[in-house]
Amino acid sequence: MDLKELQKKAIQFRDDRDWKRFHNPKDLALSINIEAGELAELFQWKTNEEIKEMLKDPKKLEALKHELADIMLYCLDMAEETGIDPEKAILEKLEHNAKKYPIEKAKGSNKKYSEL
Repeated sequence: MDLKELQKKAIQFRDDRDWKRFHNPKDLALSINIEAGELAELFQWKTNEEIKEMLKDPKKLEALKHELADIMLYCLDMAEETGIDPEKAILEKLEHNAKKYPIEKAKGSNKKYSEL
């Protein structure tokens, strides 16, 4: 299933429940942020070693998967509500970032583009 099909499925899920009226750009932006906070909470106060162990636990990995999916679903809804083609937006952003972070300068570096 490609991204457009996933988006259609997400929109159908929303529409079947008559939730479109709640899915305006402001509330979707808030929901993305809230779900991102719930994702971050899974990692809060954990060392890298503890995270590696956490990812071996099927229940915790399932929780991570669900939070990540919530974020992606809200992003697909946001794209729908704002008329943005998510595939095109991602490809354009990758192209934009490739210019900001050329391989010969950015490879292996964690510096921001303004520091390369």
